[in-house]
Amino acid sequence: MPEFLQFAFMRNAFVATTLIALMGSLVGYFVVLRRQAFASHALSNIGFAGAAGASLAGVDPMLGLLVFVMGAALVMAWTGRDLGERDVSVGMILMFSLGLGALFVNLYSANANAAIGILFGSVFGIDAGQIRWIAITSAGVLLGLGAIFRPLRFASLNPQAARAQGIPVATLDTLFLLLVGAAAAIAVPVIGSLLSFAIFVGPAAAAQAWCGRVGLGMGLTALLALLESLGGLLLSYYANLPASSCIAALSFGLYAVSRLPIRALRA
Repeated sequence: MPEFLQFAFMRNAFVATTLIALMGSLVGYFVVLRRQAFASHALSNIGFAGAAGASLAGVDPMLGLLVFVMGAALVMAWTGRDLGERDVSVGMILMFSLGLGALFVNLYSANANAAIGILFGSVFGIDAGQIRWIAITSAGVLLGLGAIFRPLRFASLNPQAARAQGIPVATLDTLFLLLVGAAAAIAVPVIGSLLSFAIFVGPAAAAQAWCGRVGLGMGLTALLALLESLGGLLLSYYANLPASSCIAALSFGLYAVSRLPIRALRA
């Protein structure tokens, strides 16, 4: 067994990160394809307000995070249909939620550490119980994505044609944002809300620059997410650096490489 796997916290971190990388990257592929990166980032950051509010109320911060994120996903789906209108509504929801989070922390700073920890994640603090929760939620998100995969792919590539063929595009929008919200709610405590782009957007953006086919692109997205996530954990362990920062740096590096002229080789 490699040295780093002799420690229980490293084994837990590897399992949790693998699950989140696979789930988050596959959901993230459609986030990028549908140009909803801002909404994905907003949902991750809204979790901070939920965690802070739960701390103020004396309940589990994870419960507050889940309630706020899923509620915000529904509001985003219902308040904007076209891209420009949705960006405005997402921005206003994010602004209001972050303001609430700051208010909650100010009102009850004594127990705000858990809420603030949501911003940066704690991948090396994951225990077996959290891994089971991550596994169950990740499986549910992937099953949900699989159930709507074909109409979602069609609606993402050509929404006008999808509407013409009777596909309920608005319902798909709502269902997909709920999946993004569930994915964010389970990923944020591990990788942090501020660095959620590292999993949800970075690998998918790089993969779509290199591959134009949805099936191959999703496979490449998952592979890149695993490489950057597990590579970030190893870099963190040996260089004694924050894991989230290492993962984010590798994600940005892959994205930067994907912008080079080599993208002319796109499949």
